[in-house]
Amino acid sequence: MVVPRQRPRPPRLIRPVREPATVPPPLTGVWAATDRRLDAVELLPLPPGAHGPEDVLVDPDGRVVSGDEDGRLWWWPADATAGTTPRLLAETGGRPLGIELDPRDGSLVVCDAYRGLLRVTPDGAVRELTGTAPPVHLADNATVARDGTVYFTDSSDRYPLSHWKHDLLEHRPNGRVLAYDPRSGRTEVVTDGLYFPNGIALNPDESALMLAETSTHRLVRVALPDGAVTVLTDLPAYPDNLTAVGDGTYWIALPSPRLPVVERLLPHPRLRQLVALLPDAVRPQPQKYGLVALVDGEGTVLRTLHGPDGAYWMITGVRQHGDRLWLGSLIGTAIARVDLT
Repeated sequence: MVVPRQRPRPPRLIRPVREPATVPPPLTGVWAATDRRLDAVELLPLPPGAHGPEDVLVDPDGRVVSGDEDGRLWWWPADATAGTTPRLLAETGGRPLGIELDPRDGSLVVCDAYRGLLRVTPDGAVRELTGTAPPVHLADNATVARDGTVYFTDSSDRYPLSHWKHDLLEHRPNGRVLAYDPRSGRTEVVTDGLYFPNGIALNPDESALMLAETSTHRLVRVALPDGAVTVLTDLPAYPDNLTAVGDGTYWIALPSPRLPVVERLLPHPRLRQLVALLPDAVRPQPQKYGLVALVDGEGTVLRTLHGPDGAYWMITGVRQHGDRLWLGSLIGTAIARVDLT
């Protein structure tokens, strides 16, 4: 039996600093909502009462794996019909977020928001790799190199997942990228000073990482091994997980278009501090809109898929498998799939 970890208590007050206001760019040009297939996805539901399949992965056995808010990992056959409910794979005792494959043995590497980095074998056994003691605070998304090194985002050293919006309102560089070496068992800092680093993926020759910063809505490249950061593009939506296709392109999950009211608050730290004290229901909320984008290694946008009606929204996970795209949602009760052709 897995004993759930006690979840950390967040600081009561945020520490915002004054920043220049920003203006979200419109969803025009390559970002125009011409392809609206995300309002016609097929749904594969979690069991009744479960929700929050934040990421999604297709493993070598053809199983589609996702997690839920109660710490469970579920799987569906990749060819399952819409409406198929999943089977239980494992229980982490925390909150699984990013799920990646270790190419060496086919095991899963899971970023658990409350337990750190985990390894899950095909039979459902769970082993802790890093734990939640420093330096890991909020393990979010990962990518695994051919030699087994796990690069992963530690999104905030101040706020747990339950209070991720506080980190965005604070708007400080509380995050970093870490590397776990399976040979030594050590976890080292690759680069820090990042604004809620989230999705991460290796480029084909493993010389750099593609990285999404949620609160600054930026796509950046992190050179390896020195950790130098290059800003590639400013996005019109807040990015979450990203995954490599394998040909030098990457899918980015975009949970919501940017919110003008939030960006107008940046020059007003005291006001942001008050907003953080309000009940969540009366704070600015993500827009009910489905959105993912395909980019190349320079951040050039190649394709966008939209769901303006919000049939499947708050998309935080995206994965291409063949000619299908699989989607996860932080708040949803199902994973989704859609044909790309």
